[in-house]
Order: sequence, then C-alpha cells, then structure tokens
Amino acid sequence: MSTLQDKYAGVIAAAQSAGIRNLQIAEQDGILYVSGDAASSAAKDSVWNALGAIDTTYSASDINLNVQVSGLSAGSSLTVATDNSNLNIRQEASTDAAIVGKAGKGDSVTLVEQTSDDWWKVRTADGVEGYAYSRYLRS
Repeated sequence: MSTLQDKYAGVIAAAQSAGIRNLQIAEQDGILYVSGDAASSAAKDSVWNALGAIDTTYSASDINLNVQVSGLSAGSSLTVATDNSNLNIRQEASTDAAIVGKAGKGDSVTLVEQTSDDWWKVRTADGVEGYAYSRYLRS
C-alpha cells in the first residue's frame, strides 16, 4: 500500500464496510481517488465521516472522494438534515457563491441533479433552484 492509502486506510475501510459498490481506489499524481456507488445517503455519510476523523476541515488536497448515492434520480425527495441551522441553497456549487434560498432542518427538497459528490442541485418547495451541500441531504 502507498502512504496515501495508509493515511486514508480508515476511509477505505469505511467504504468497504458501508458496502460501497464499484469501489475504485487509485492513486495518481499524489492524489488518492476513492469512488463508488452508495446504496443510501447513510452509507455515503459513513465514508465522509471517516474522512472527517482524519481531516476535520475536509480541506485535504491529497484525496478525491467521489461516492454517489445510486438509485437517486431527478425528482427524488430529499430531507434537509442540518444540525440546527438552515441549509443554504447557492447559485453555484461553491461556498463562495451567492445564497439564492434556504431550506430549514427537516424540510423536503427535490433533487434536480447529483452535480458532484459535494454539491447537489435541488429545488425547494417554493421553487428556488440551486446547489446545496450534499452532506446535509438525506434520501
């Protein structure tokens, strides 16, 4: 195993124990790529939580985690699962992007597209479309 696979062994183990399908682990140019399909948002979260245990700010540049929740298609209903605050809905898939709407804890939003692992395009009950951080969405 490479040093990156050693460093992120907990992430790889979490992906294996969560039953991530089509799990692919590859290292290229000093970056560890971990990808696959999760059966549920809870399985996806377990992999992200393992990364959070190693990199509490989720800012590591030497890992690329791309685990999508399979079976979620456009039109799927998702529940906002923030701790206490509202979930920001942004114009673009970035924390720097303008906030175009908010969804409260427990609110339902509609999936438009799993744009990336981190950001999903959603539509709120009042029709606002934008990007939300996928860690706070549950299927």
